[in-house]
Amino acid sequence: MYEFEFIRPKSLAEAVEALTLDEARPMSGGQTLLPSMKSRLAAPSRLVSLADLPELRGVTRLPDGAIRIGAATTHAEVAKVVAPFYPALAKLAGGIGDPSVRNRGTIGGSLANNDPAACYPAGTLGSVATIHTDRRDIASDDYFQGLFTTALEEGEIVTAITYQLPLAANYIKFRQIASGFALVGVFFARYPDHVRLAVTGAGENGVFRWTEAEHVLLSGGLNLLEEIGLPQEDMMSDLHGSAEYRRAVVAEIARRCVAGA
Repeated sequence: MYEFEFIRPKSLAEAVEALTLDEARPMSGGQTLLPSMKSRLAAPSRLVSLADLPELRGVTRLPDGAIRIGAATTHAEVAKVVAPFYPALAKLAGGIGDPSVRNRGTIGGSLANNDPAACYPAGTLGSVATIHTDRRDIASDDYFQGLFTTALEEGEIVTAITYQLPLAANYIKFRQIASGFALVGVFFARYPDHVRLAVTGAGENGVFRWTEAEHVLLSGGLNLLEEIGLPQEDMMSDLHGSAEYRRAVVAEIARRCVAGA
């Protein structure tokens, strides 16, 4: 490691002010940022902790039936508290990493990092969701913009995420055994007038909605998922699996995910 300033603000306003310094980075659970710093992949001069801000914690049921999750809420808390309202999202949170990661990592940190194999991006893009920041509200369809890239501007802080509850939903991931990340993960949600199917771990540009499959599913064509497939050139290829392999796994996992919703 190396020298850096560490600040624990007591309010969101203090955190926003602390992040005005060049090379300052917000830190929630630190499960991604700290390993990056140890590997010298990131070198912020100031870390601004968001862990002690009460306005960023907890789960609230809104009058319209939606749920609002504070960005600093841990994966373990989401898995426990959200289960009665949104079981598929709770299942997703409960399958992230190991107990240590689940009790330190946060939903806001995961979405801000937007790792191409993370689970929350699929659950959020696969839902009718809104990412709230200290500056604005961003629809999930507009938030994810590529590998480790989001619509967040410099110094912008994710404060909460609101999920509109679907009629049915499910999440299945094919795990990388060592890391717990998704080699392929599929989140499916059915709403009164449409369906959403989001895929993580497979796309060259990160999480994406498989819109062609959504159109097929609306017409009741579950068995056609394997036939329509995905363009192989858009699939990620690495030491864990080729593009062709991921393409085949996405179709199978998607079929199981929809059937189990």
